[in-house]
Amino acid sequence: MSGMAARLQHNRDRAHGIGTNSKAVKYLNQDYESLRNSCLERGRLFEDDCFGAEVSSLGFKELGPSSYKVRGISWMRPTELVSNPKFIVENATRTDICQGALGDCWLLAAIASLTLNKQVLCRVVPHDQSFEENYAGIFHFEFWQFGEWVDVVVDDRLPTKDGELLFVHSAENTEFWSALLEKAYAKVNGCYEALSGGSTTEGFEDFTGGIAERHELNKADPHLFKIIRKALDRGSLLGCSIDITNAADSEAVTYRKLVKGHAYSVTGAEQVSFRGRMVQLIRIRNPWGQVEWNGAWSDKMEFSEFLHQYSRLEICNLTPDALTGDDFKKWAETEFEETWRRGSTAGGCRNYPNTFWMNPQFVIKLDEVDDDPDDGQEGCTMIVGLMQKNRRRMRKMGEDMETIGFAIYELPEEFSGMKQVHLRRNFFLRNCSAARSETFINLREVCNHFCLPPGEYLIVPSTFEPQKNGDFYVRVFTEKPADFHEIDDPVKCEVEEVHIDEDDISDRFKKLFGQLAGHDVEISAFELQRILNRVMDKTSKPAASVWQRAAT
Repeated sequence: MSGMAARLQHNRDRAHGIGTNSKAVKYLNQDYESLRNSCLERGRLFEDDCFGAEVSSLGFKELGPSSYKVRGISWMRPTELVSNPKFIVENATRTDICQGALGDCWLLAAIASLTLNKQVLCRVVPHDQSFEENYAGIFHFEFWQFGEWVDVVVDDRLPTKDGELLFVHSAENTEFWSALLEKAYAKVNGCYEALSGGSTTEGFEDFTGGIAERHELNKADPHLFKIIRKALDRGSLLGCSIDITNAADSEAVTYRKLVKGHAYSVTGAEQVSFRGRMVQLIRIRNPWGQVEWNGAWSDKMEFSEFLHQYSRLEICNLTPDALTGDDFKKWAETEFEETWRRGSTAGGCRNYPNTFWMNPQFVIKLDEVDDDPDDGQEGCTMIVGLMQKNRRRMRKMGEDMETIGFAIYELPEEFSGMKQVHLRRNFFLRNCSAARSETFINLREVCNHFCLPPGEYLIVPSTFEPQKNGDFYVRVFTEKPADFHEIDDPVKCEVEEVHIDEDDISDRFKKLFGQLAGHDVEISAFELQRILNRVMDKTSKPAASVWQRAAT
């Protein structure tokens, strides 16, 4: 299912709460409870036929069938590795997590940060699992995937070499929650090798459902301190790090006792009066705790020093449903899914003026200004995230991330409130953007923080080059509620009503239709193609070719 049919189905599911963390979608239709109960009744340990203990689950190139790196790898259950395995020993902590032979340190950092927020951790890692009570060799985890939460089932056969776990593992050799979590995440993304290389923000988002923004501190936003304070007020997860320039830099300790390449957590930001002047302080936690900042203010750091010492700040803004109670302020969230398709909606960036206008276009209406405007200038804060879908899974097919970005334009008054309109080439030739993504980049998501005057704005997401196919997901977080919708040309269809006598429909066709349509009695274009191919006379021209001509 794709395109409009998928969107309609998604909207129907969301209306019934399906896809929320409390009612996650069963990934690949595997139900944890029923599978576990079946295994317990039969007295057998679960073996996942959707993600088997085989080379294809490891990878496709560096960990592919012909790679020397997969020699000697065997799949073993924790009960075969240690005498008394535990799912979680006491409480999961950052120092539990150790990296293995896979280049997924970005995921490792995200998993470690996950342990700092117990509420978020319990959403991803259901704690009512063990190797003792009702153990059946099956575990499950929940991840956010492009607008919905999915419940992912795995068996506990883990890749090992010489009796040791090959990939992510806990420092305590009897604890296995992190290794099983990594396996479930590898399953969602196609294989373990698909996890090699990435950004910590990607893990942040898939573990929280939030939207993550990155701030390069050598060119920091002049209002960054205020952005940090607002983020903390909203329960956001904040991390900072110091770049490494070569392998020797990894875990190197600076003269101020800061560790390069490590992910630190930002836990507070306050402005205080000190000796007759106002000083901005930021509180940073080193989860490893072995070395500690020895500069001014000891456990706290002056904000200007923070900008000088650190390279990057990452903020994961949480969705309203991720926060319970009234302790935190909450963002308003809007979202939309669409596709870029060669020859129709894949227009490329503004460098290609003849096709740029073909990209999908979205309008957001910002009515209410922030409660505490920057520098006395009224404006509306919003975070825009453009995410390309399912690209890690496509690595097996030789594809990878596209280079993506977006531009934002003020919407002319004559188009205000209109939905059935698609702005054309001349508009973009004559008008400059009001804002845009900081860069076009081949990451899963491009995300930026803006403060714009009240008004209506057109958001145009695109790949850098035209004619690139891809599915994408747009999210906008705003301080105040905002109206967000897609605009497009009007579609008209005038067809004379045709009366069909039900007696003229063959029982075979009815049966096929019922099998494919399901309980909602609706089918997609691809399902219709299958029906037509199966009911057409073998001597007739294949329905597929007829359908393809009709579609074009």
